[in-house]
Amino acid sequence: MSKSTEQTADNVADNRDNNKITRKVSVAVIGAGTAGQNAFRQASKINKDIIIINDGFWTTTCVTVGCMPSKLLIAAAERANDAKYSEEFGIHSDVTINGKQVMARVQAERSHFESFIEKQVESWPDDKKIAGTAHINADGLIEVNDELIKANKIIIATGSSPFIPDGWSDKLGETLLTSDSVFDLADLPVSMAVIGTGSVGLELAQAFTRLGVAVTVFNRENRVAGLKDTDINAKAIDCLSNDLTLNLKSTINDLGTHIDSDDKLSAFIEYTDKDGNDHRWEGERVLVATGRRNNIKSLGVENLGVELDDKNRPQNLDIHTGQIGELEVYIVGDANAHIPLLHVASDEGYSAGSIVCNQNTDAYIRPPAIPFSIVFTSPQIVNVGMTQQQIEEDPELEYVIGKVSFDNQGRSRIMGVNCGLLHIYGCKQTDKVLGASMVGPDAEYIGHILATAITNDICVKQLLDTPFYHPTILEGLRTALRDVQHKMAIPYQALDTQEDGF
Repeated sequence: MSKSTEQTADNVADNRDNNKITRKVSVAVIGAGTAGQNAFRQASKINKDIIIINDGFWTTTCVTVGCMPSKLLIAAAERANDAKYSEEFGIHSDVTINGKQVMARVQAERSHFESFIEKQVESWPDDKKIAGTAHINADGLIEVNDELIKANKIIIATGSSPFIPDGWSDKLGETLLTSDSVFDLADLPVSMAVIGTGSVGLELAQAFTRLGVAVTVFNRENRVAGLKDTDINAKAIDCLSNDLTLNLKSTINDLGTHIDSDDKLSAFIEYTDKDGNDHRWEGERVLVATGRRNNIKSLGVENLGVELDDKNRPQNLDIHTGQIGELEVYIVGDANAHIPLLHVASDEGYSAGSIVCNQNTDAYIRPPAIPFSIVFTSPQIVNVGMTQQQIEEDPELEYVIGKVSFDNQGRSRIMGVNCGLLHIYGCKQTDKVLGASMVGPDAEYIGHILATAITNDICVKQLLDTPFYHPTILEGLRTALRDVQHKMAIPYQALDTQEDGF
């Protein structure tokens, strides 16, 4: 809070029965996910009177219901897919998938990852940890359990939760799954509908499909992974359709449950397809993957002077530190709905924890990360830097698109993963990479190289001056960079018309 706000809180507190305030602390961290834990560790280096309040598990979204269990499921799916579909290499096998064993490994390995975070939390002093639901009252004081806490500075890192459209929970009942519950399944379902084609929906839909579940995917737009580049979106749909049954541009008219012919509870979805025809899907489970929403609405942040927009996003947010205007309030990680990714949450938590320290003149504030997202499907989908839409909306930018198809790229074809397309958006004025969008093999590594180039202002010529080993999938990156340079008419070397030197 600002000095004036802090003085007001002091005056209010002085006018109250001081015995009702159970603690006065320099810093209170609300939420113990990735951002909150980083903020707490950093701020604890200098502030001794600091507390962290948490409602729910003391691990992180990533470890418990996000990145790690989903990748464990994907790893099992990739093993199954490779074993089942290797005939083109002359390898034939009969594959049996034990769903209970698949899910048991997911849960066991998840517990292994959780144990490292739990040990870290256990090492913190007990008097600095409060398990409970925090609420900020009209006086700007934190109410939790039977305590009333006055904090000079507050870091809010309450994370996010799966968004479920109104009424769907009641209609779907026990058949409903979200990313918070799907990894607790004891066995693989026979059939599943997945609603939503963001990263969560696509990754889980493909993984369950490859593990033998009959999966049908629904999305109201003709778009996957939020792709803004029309050609990349079309290619991604083409590649993913090899595995997935995609009902894109479909409208869900109704959904619910009924007792099927085997006297079991079953789900149904009544929908209209892209051609205007009505259909009915029936199956065992419905995974709702319609995005996540930040957990901030009921916290009472307005009592600290924080303003939220109609989507509960805090206004006047400093993306370097998470600070809200001049208030001594910092909202970090998924709670601020800025870029809801783990590496961003980690950096924001670190920065907020550093800046709230009393001796913060030399505080190290991590620079805001450039936009960078990876969808771990096969092929992978990557966006880095500016989107094509953002570039086109800036009249000052002149750009070209360097392209490469992975359909006939040497190493990709050798490995049987040759479906993909990369677009690199190059700036004609600066010879720098503005952004890129891609679906293809090894996209996570290509994305990292381009993210490093954008972050460090490395130009296209410098990228091309580095070696590209043959034969690798990364040679496709070189082809796209050469196409950028050729289209910008910057003399360097003749464009190699023979793909990857083979």
